[in-house]
Parts: sequence; C-alpha cells; structure tokens
Amino acid sequence: MNSKLKRMHRAQNLSMASVILFLFLSFTLIFKVLAQQRYSNISLGSSLTPTTNSSLLSPSGLYAFGFYPQGTGYAIGVFIAGIPQKTVVWTAKRDDPPVDSNVNLLINDAGLVLEAQGQTTTVISAPHSTSSASLFDSGNFVLYNSDRDIIWQSFDHPTDTLLPTQRLEAGSELVSAVSETNHSTGIFRLRMQTDGNLVQYPVETPETAPYAYWSSGTYGNGNNVTLNFDYDGRLYLLNSTGFNIRKITPGGYPTKETIFVMRIDFDGIFRLYSYNLTQNGKSSVLWSSTTNKCEPKGLCGLNSYCALNDLEPKCICLPGFASVNPGDRTAGCERNFTAESCKEDHKSIRIQEVLSTAWEDVSYSVLSLSIKGECEQACLQDCNCDAAFYEDGLCKKQKLPLRYGRRNPDESNSALIKVKSTSIRTNTDRNEPAVDKKKSDQLGRGVLIVGISVVAFGLVTLAISGILFLKYRVWAYKRISEKDHIGLSEEVAPRSFTFEELERVTDGFKEEIGRGSFGTVYKGLISSTQKVAAVKRLEGAASQGEREFQTEVKVIGKTHHKNLVRLLGYCNEGPNRLLVYEYMRNGSLADVIFSPESRPCFGERVEIARNIARGILYLHEECETQIIHCDIKPENILMDECWCPKISDFGLAKLLKPEQTKTFTGIRGTRGYVAPEWHRKLPVTVKADVYSFGIVLLEITCCRRNVDQNLPEIESILVDWVYHCFESGEIDKLVSEEEVDKRQMNRMIKVGLWCTLDEPSLRPSMKKVLLMLEGTVDIPIPPSPTSFLSAI
Repeated sequence: MNSKLKRMHRAQNLSMASVILFLFLSFTLIFKVLAQQRYSNISLGSSLTPTTNSSLLSPSGLYAFGFYPQGTGYAIGVFIAGIPQKTVVWTAKRDDPPVDSNVNLLINDAGLVLEAQGQTTTVISAPHSTSSASLFDSGNFVLYNSDRDIIWQSFDHPTDTLLPTQRLEAGSELVSAVSETNHSTGIFRLRMQTDGNLVQYPVETPETAPYAYWSSGTYGNGNNVTLNFDYDGRLYLLNSTGFNIRKITPGGYPTKETIFVMRIDFDGIFRLYSYNLTQNGKSSVLWSSTTNKCEPKGLCGLNSYCALNDLEPKCICLPGFASVNPGDRTAGCERNFTAESCKEDHKSIRIQEVLSTAWEDVSYSVLSLSIKGECEQACLQDCNCDAAFYEDGLCKKQKLPLRYGRRNPDESNSALIKVKSTSIRTNTDRNEPAVDKKKSDQLGRGVLIVGISVVAFGLVTLAISGILFLKYRVWAYKRISEKDHIGLSEEVAPRSFTFEELERVTDGFKEEIGRGSFGTVYKGLISSTQKVAAVKRLEGAASQGEREFQTEVKVIGKTHHKNLVRLLGYCNEGPNRLLVYEYMRNGSLADVIFSPESRPCFGERVEIARNIARGILYLHEECETQIIHCDIKPENILMDECWCPKISDFGLAKLLKPEQTKTFTGIRGTRGYVAPEWHRKLPVTVKADVYSFGIVLLEITCCRRNVDQNLPEIESILVDWVYHCFESGEIDKLVSEEEVDKRQMNRMIKVGLWCTLDEPSLRPSMKKVLLMLEGTVDIPIPPSPTSFLSAI
C-alpha cells in the first residue's frame, strides 16, 4: 500500500512539474511576443509634418514611421531610425511624386491622408473606420478600429523588404526600388507563386520559366506556401500544414544588438542583411540569391548586354547601336544608322558577332545549318532579320529589339548582328561577309579568263589593253611568286610593291627604326597616300626568310583587328623579300614598360594587357583559320599613336587546319617566353601563346624583364619572385613605391601565374584569360608554377 501511495505521489509531483514547466515556457513566450510587439500609439486627429514633428518612433526607437527625404521633397514610410543612415523598409504610395515641406499627414476615420493648401490626398485607405494607429518594435505600422482590432497593417503590403516575423503570402510579391535613393517601383520582382515556388522575374513578364532567373525549386508544393522570416535571420518556406519545405538561409545568426532585413535590391538580387546597432548600423550581406550581378534579366535595357567588369555590371550596346541615355542603363540602346538593308546593296551591310552571350529567344524562323557562315548569309539575305543566334547547328533569326542580354563565359551562343559596313569595328569584328568574298572570287576568275584571252587572241584596243594590264597586276600580286613557293589565296588584300618603289619609299633604306632576327625595319613614306609605313627587309637564311615571308603575308593579310598590326603590302621580286606595315610611332611595348621615363601608369598598363589578350584571342578563336603566334614578347607588340598595343611579327606563326588543335614545329620563339612543352619536343597548342602572354603580363605588371641577373638571386627569375611575393602577401614589393589598384594588381598577378603553369592543360584559354582580366569571373588561387613540373 505504501509503495502504491509513493508511486501516486511521484506521478503527482511529475505532473505538477510538467504543468509548472509548461506555464513557465508559455509565460516566457508570451512575454517575448509582447516585448516584441510593443508599440507607440497615435490617436485620431494627430498629425506629422516633414520639418517639425516628422515621424513616430517605435517604443525602442529602432523604427520610425513618417517623412523621409527623397529627391527634392519627402516620401512617407517606415525606416530604421536606430542607425545613422535611414534605411527605408516600407514606402506608402511609392510611385507618387515626393511631397513638399508644407504638407500635414493626418489620421482620420478614413485612414491616413495628406493635407496641403486645402486639398486632401489619401495615403492609406482603411477598410473600416479608423480610431488610432501604432508602430510596433517589429517595424509593423498598423491601423486600429475603436475595438482595438487591427484593420490594416504594413506587413500585409510589403514593397521591396521583409522584416523578421513578416511573411510573404502565396500570390504576393516584392518589387525592387528604382535605386538606392529612389524607392519608387523598380524593374525586378520576387514572387511567392501559388504553385509553391518562390521565383525572381523582371517586372511585367509572364510567370514562366524562360523569364525566371532564380527560383527556390519548390514547384508543386501546394497553393498556400509562404515565405517566412525569423528573428535570427532564418528564411524558410512553409506549406499550409506548417511543414518546412525549404530552408533558404540557415539562420542561427547572433541576435544581440543586431537586426536582420531581407530585401530585393534595385539590381535585382535579393539579399539578407544584418545591421549591427553597436557599430553605427554597420551592415553586411549574409546571403544573396546570386553573386553574379549580371544574372538578373533586364538589368540592361533593350539592344544591350551586361558584362562584368571588376565583378561589377556594365551595360554594352550592340555593334551599330548607341545608348539612348548614357546615365540610365535600363534605357537601352538604339541603332546609330537607318536600316534599309532590303533596298541597299549587300556591300553596305555586314554581320558583326557578339560572342558568349545569352538573350531572350523570340526567333521567328529556325534553320538547321552546319556552319556559322551559312547563318550569317541567311540573315543578310532576309529583309526581316535584324540578328541571328547560332548555336549547335541551329540558326535562329530575330527581329529587334533584343533583350535580356548577358555575357556568359559558358555560353557557346553567337549573336550575329546586322550592321552597316561603315560602322566602326570592335574587338569582336569578323571578316567581311562571305557574299563579298564570293563576288571577289568571281572577279578574280573573270580577270584570269580575260588575261588568257589577251594572250591567246591579242585582239584588243589600246584602251582595253590598259585596263587588262591593271587587272593583270592584281592577279599577279595574288600569285606572289613565279617560283615554287607556297601560293597565296585570292583573299590576300595587301598591295604588291616593286623593289624600286620601296627603295624610293624608304629613301634608299635610309632611316633604320628596328632590327629583328630575320631583317631590318626602315621608316618610309608611301607617296600615293602620304602614309608613314614601316618597311621590313628580310635578310635571314634563304629558307627561313622565305618561310617567314610567306607566313607573314598569309596570316596578317587575312586578319582585321584593332590589336593586330596591319600589313599594307609586300615585295617579292627576285631575291628581295620585303614587308610593309602600318607605322607605330610609339615603338614597341618593350620601349614603353622597360623605360622609366615613358612608362605608363598602372591603370594604363592594365588596359594595355587586356588589349593584347583581345588580339591573341582573335588569333586563337575568331579567325577563319586558327593561328598560334609562337613568338609573343614585348618587342613584338607595337604601340600606335594612341598607345594602343598591336601584335606584330607573325614570321613564326603556325596556321592550324580545321579540327586541328596541335602541331609539331621545330621553330621556337624567344628564350624566356617559350613554353616548356617546346623544350620537350611535345606538340604545340594555343596554350604556348598563353604561356608567353603570362610572362608578358607579369612584365607589364612589374615593369621589369622576366630574367634579370643583376638582381639578387631570389628576385632574378620574375615568375618565381612574383609567386614568392604573392604567397607571402607582399605584392607591394613588385612595384616599389608606385601607386596601384591593389585589387587589379592582385588579379593580374593571379592570371599571370595561371598562364605560366608548366602543364599546358592547366593554363586557361585566352577567352578565360580576358574574362579574368576584365573581372568578369573569379580567379582561384594559382598553384606554384613548378607544382606540376616534370623532367625536361
């Protein structure tokens, strides 16, 4: 009996303890909720004005409701008042113009109204008669009826921000602001869809996958899913049964003297912020929907595309287009010429390519074509085609405008834009359309036929003979040589000179301006155009000089790029082999960076490096025939009058056949710039140029030669010294006392170290190199240049 009583007493004690614990937890929770829901009250007839009694504070003073400055006037909303900068979290009538300082904000039975000069404007319209208003410590502004029931609250009408305890209900959305200072409706939205998916779209677009640029991936989880926000920074999705179907942020962040804000920013990315109240409201981003600031569709306006520069977005107009409003990237671009391609000769219209970009696909015609050139022709011959997208054998014809353009390094899509032939060429320029080359081929065959007719029949008049003589000269310089040398195609455009002409042009080879391994360069003046030229007279061994001559004419004669030196002409008369180039008045890159008195500042050197990369990229990926330069070094990079670098000296270049990716060659470039695989007699790929560029890039960065025996042993080999300074965090040693942008310098060093790795497969492509130099992609920490060194 006693044992039974004892058991009963123990059960009663346990039951009582459970009740006490339950009551304790309940009161604690209630107390916490009440503490969080404290409010400041304003009664019927109360008013606020912009300049005196401008806002109502929450009990803790953390939030305020009332007037805040916007533009030249004031807007009305809720903002964080407990930090120096007023961070707006909700705006009333956000698209109304700012109000003047002589207005009153009144609470009456209809809600909140503005009074100015006897006129009344409703700011918040209550569904029932209003008796008072409050601002809670949670940042929620509410209206009450006479029974103290909440009849309206700002938490039910969010603009671009959520605060802890606030929900985004199914079918509701947040819409970004125009800018950091203009809280009017912007161009991006975060929608809690009724299918359970939380999705980001541009405004005024269908809720379909092609327009989305971020989603929670919770499609099909019910029609009553909500986005919820806790005090510890946790964002999560709950379905109608209260089940957590997706955790978006982990939460669990420290809450002491910290508040959290979730906002879809004006740039289209939604982020979780923390504000430290003890450090003057210092904010930090704890989470974001993407780190790629070009990801939001529509960041750049029509006919422009977004590209990252130093990880910041930059809007670039399509070729042949100009910005509508340079100060507003969302305004887009418009054509800088009148397009009447259907009425004009094809010679006045050409195709210009924009590489690695993603666009909205609204094609009106899709063709299966084997090569990109066929897609270009299809668009050129179609009056309705303004552009075409070519990818994986599909040619998609487009009409203007093009939108949602973004550069994407992983995209293989080419955007082919129809432009005027007179439009200024850019770095993505291609050769003239194939239709013009076809006409040129037909003309060449016609000239040959006429030439044969003259020889065979000799029945021509003196006038016709003169015309045929001129045409014969055109045919002759395309042939180049009467000997058994490699013939040049009819696409070669440079002019043929006689040796006598070039002797006269150079005043008897009087002024020497440079000397290389195979010849001497002289300054000349072409009298017919009054153009200063650089005439290179080849003087090397017969076979090597002939090979260099043929390669130069073949390679440079068919390339057109602002970062490649232009070949104006040549001479192939008897034993004489001469090449005529455009004149570069500022000498070579070596003259510039290794001479303290002419050395450009660091920012200019960064742009020089990028332009050299663009030129090499053109050779590797954008030429009709892929070209490996094989001798990239500062002496072979010339500087024009605008200090724009141009790659020259293609005598050692190798042309790769279609589908060919590597070649064997006994020819080597300059010591110190030659890739390791050359020494091992391995096949050479475009990665050999990448290695040489990496050496040049480090020389540009540090303004010193890659090998300098006059320096201490640890510093004598530039690549090793750079890696030592990078690894030890002492990159300042590489530039002495020069002022540099540390972020850009760090980037150039990392790119240079990746390029100079011993293993070719680990080196980036020139396309990736350019994107890294532009700040478009992140650069991982490079390994030691000798990490993968194998025996030579």
